Amino acid sequence: MEIERGLVRTSAGYIHYRAAGAGKPILLMHANQRSSALHLEALEVLGRQVRAISMDHPSHGMSDHLAQQPTIADYARYASEVLDALAIGKATVLGESASAAIAVEFANTFPARTEGIVMVNCPFWQKRETEGHNQVLQKMRGQRPADATGFPVTRTLEFVLQNDPEHAPLHPTQVWMDRINVAQLEAGRDRWQALDALARYDVPPNLERLRCPVLLLNGEHFIYLKFLDEFTRRIKHARHETVAAGRFDMLWEHPEQVGAAILRFMA
Repeated sequence: MEIERGLVRTSAGYIHYRAAGAGKPILLMHANQRSSALHLEALEVLGRQVRAISMDHPSHGMSDHLAQQPTIADYARYASEVLDALAIGKATVLGESASAAIAVEFANTFPARTEGIVMVNCPFWQKRETEGHNQVLQKMRGQRPADATGFPVTRTLEFVLQNDPEHAPLHPTQVWMDRINVAQLEAGRDRWQALDALARYDVPPNLERLRCPVLLLNGEHFIYLKFLDEFTRRIKHARHETVAAGRFDMLWEHPEQVGAAILRFMA
């Protein structure tokens, strides 16, 4: 299947996207420090039945970089501007990891243009736990090394599996590692912007504001599955599926299984 490429102009500069298929639209937003290149397999699966679009957040992939620190609300607005530029009025919105919080904010800010949201391995972070966030971010900075100027350096599969296995698929390959290394280099010193925005966003109360249909997708072996009861208690219209043998980057490792769940939800 042909994967289309394009740039659209937004208030954050030019945003790059990949797309495939035709029909009902779904906008995919990648995990932090990733890019739409991690969604190639998912685009092929979803593109068989719907119009699937994966955008690179500002400062990620081939989108323009932002000098200022965005908020989760800013990221949601940029996503809305991408839909405007593509003449899409209403869509399903998928957010992976930190982008799941952006999908929540999108649905609450733009309810009229939200068909539903898909939350893939959504973090259950609370704004008041600032100290805990700082500890998490400090740990991740050790797992994702940089040179003396703060620019990311490439990692090997062995390094990731030894130091940061939680944020790797269960069976990563060199293809996956290459895409991650490229995405990190593309983000450069701005690669922490999305996580810094998440640290300032209070996820639980915003879940309670949701009024659209919600699909929760969690990897069987990922840390946020333990918060499933917290999610379902707060979201009025939630469906849940656990991806067997899934951990992180599930759209890359299990595109058929994840894609089928998404298409069932959109139907």
